[in-house]
Amino acid sequence: MSIVPHLPNVALLFYPFTIFVLMNERISLVRGDITKMQLDAIVNAANSSLMGGGGVDGAIHRIGGPAILEECKIIVMRQGSCRTGEAVITTAGNLPAKFVIHTVGPVWNGGKSNEALKLANCYKNSLLLAVENNVSTIAFPNISTGIYGYPKKDAAETAVEAVTLFLQSDLSIKKVHFVCFDEENYFIYQNIIGSYAIDP
Repeated sequence: MSIVPHLPNVALLFYPFTIFVLMNERISLVRGDITKMQLDAIVNAANSSLMGGGGVDGAIHRIGGPAILEECKIIVMRQGSCRTGEAVITTAGNLPAKFVIHTVGPVWNGGKSNEALKLANCYKNSLLLAVENNVSTIAFPNISTGIYGYPKKDAAETAVEAVTLFLQSDLSIKKVHFVCFDEENYFIYQNIIGSYAIDP
């Protein structure tokens, strides 16, 4: 199980449908629809083909329109499929965000195939790509917790740890949103972050 590092100066602000978790106002937890987030970039839990799929992936392609798929096709022609833990960036098409960063999460195999490292790389490489493209606000879905079967609590711990470690060494990302569409993931994230020691 991942050990999430202590976050200094964290405050929890409770709202009816959204919890904002602030580390110097750089991290927030939101319950909602990631396709409606008006940010520099949203992250897509893609498959390796980058050709769209179900869940978040399907919603992003459907709402964003054909421009996203066209750029994905160009990327695949140039480099082949996207490997697990890696990330690529495209236009956001008709979405309110500017970019979509597509990353391929690991399929859960009982924790025997370096799934935690691969999942952490999804967050790390997405954030590195964000920095390279002058993205300062970004939203992540709950990567690999759908059809890929990754245990939701383990995935959330890895996500929070990976993003926290990245932000500790990079100041260009101003805000990271963890966006949970379902109630279960939302409360899992709440409990993980709520377990942190809070400095006055």
